[in-house]
Amino acid sequence: MLPRVVSRSRPTFLVLLVLLAAPTASAAEWEGALKGTARLLVDTNAPRDFTDGSTPSPGADPALSVLGSAEGRATFERTQLVGRYELGARKYVGFTTEDMLIQAGALEGSLALGTEFGLGVEGHAKDRRGGTRAYSDLGTSVFAEYAPDVRLALRVRAGARRFVYRPDKTANFGGAELGVVGRYRFDRRHSLSLFGDWGARRYGPLARPRPGVTVSSLGRREDGALTAGASYSYRGPVTLGLTYAYQEVTSNSFGETVLRHRVTANAGVRLPWKVTLLAQGSLGITRYPDGIYLSPEIILVEEDEGQNSLSLKLARPVSERVDLEVSWGLWSTRLPRNNLSYSRQVFGVGFTWRD
Repeated sequence: MLPRVVSRSRPTFLVLLVLLAAPTASAAEWEGALKGTARLLVDTNAPRDFTDGSTPSPGADPALSVLGSAEGRATFERTQLVGRYELGARKYVGFTTEDMLIQAGALEGSLALGTEFGLGVEGHAKDRRGGTRAYSDLGTSVFAEYAPDVRLALRVRAGARRFVYRPDKTANFGGAELGVVGRYRFDRRHSLSLFGDWGARRYGPLARPRPGVTVSSLGRREDGALTAGASYSYRGPVTLGLTYAYQEVTSNSFGETVLRHRVTANAGVRLPWKVTLLAQGSLGITRYPDGIYLSPEIILVEEDEGQNSLSLKLARPVSERVDLEVSWGLWSTRLPRNNLSYSRQVFGVGFTWRD
C-alpha cells in the first residue's frame, strides 16, 4: 500500500508559510529523488475472498504493477518544506474488477523557533480508485517539536481527518485527532520510539442498539480510536526493527468495538554477490468484545491492519541505478466465530530505477 497524499486545500498555505518565513530563495538548500518500480505478479487471491474452508480458491491471476515516487526537501535558514508524492497502478488479467489506481503523498512545512523548538503544519491524503475497496483518506494537522540535541526528538500534533469508503457510505467518518511521538537515539546504531494517537470519529448512521435492549435513540454512531506503542531499531551490519502497537476502537454502536494487539518485525542483510535480503513479518491478535465481527470489506479497508503477514524480497543491482528484485508475500486472517478465513500469496519479479 501507498502512503498518504496531501489534501488539495492545504498545499498553497504550506508553500506560503515557507516562502514568507524564508529570507531569500538563494539561501535555500534543495534535495530531491525519483524512483520507479515495475513488477510482474502472480496473486493467488486477487479478489481477497473469505472462505469457510469448503469454498474453492478463486485461483491465481497474473498482474502488472507499476509504482513511481518523487520526494523533495527545501531547507532555508529557519524553515523547511518537505514533500512526497506516489502514483501506483495494478492491472489484472482475469480479475479486472480488482484493477486499481492509487495516489498518495504528504506535504509539510516547519519553522524553527531557536535551536530547540519548532512549529509546523502538514497535510496528507490517499486516494484509491478501482477494485472493490475504493476509498479516500485525508487529513491535516499542526504540530510542535522539541529537539534539544540529535539524540532526542519529541513531536505533538493536533488535527482533523476525513475518511470516505465508496462501496459503503456507512463507513465514512470524520473527526479530530491528537498524537504524540518521541524518539531517543542511544548511539549511532540503537534508537527507541514511543507513539500514541487518539481520534474522535463521527459517522452518519445511527448507532446500533444492543440486541434485546429497547433504546429510543442512541444518536449517531461515535467511535473513540486509541493507538499506542513502541518501536526499536538497530542499524549495523544488519538492519533490524521491532514494533508493538495496541489499538482500541470503542463505539456506542453495538458490534463495532475492536481491540487489537500487533507486533511487526523487519530485517535487512547483505548477502554474497551484492544481494540484499529484506524481510518483514507481523502478527496480530484481534478481539471483538460484543462477539460480532465487521464485514470483510470493512476489516480490509484500512491497509489490511487485521492480518498476519510475512514478506521477503531479494534485490541485486544490475547497473548503477537499476536493481533486479524478486519478492514473495503472504497475508492471512481468521474470523473464528464466523468460521471464515482469508489467505493470499503474491509472487513478483521486476526492476526498480532510482535517479
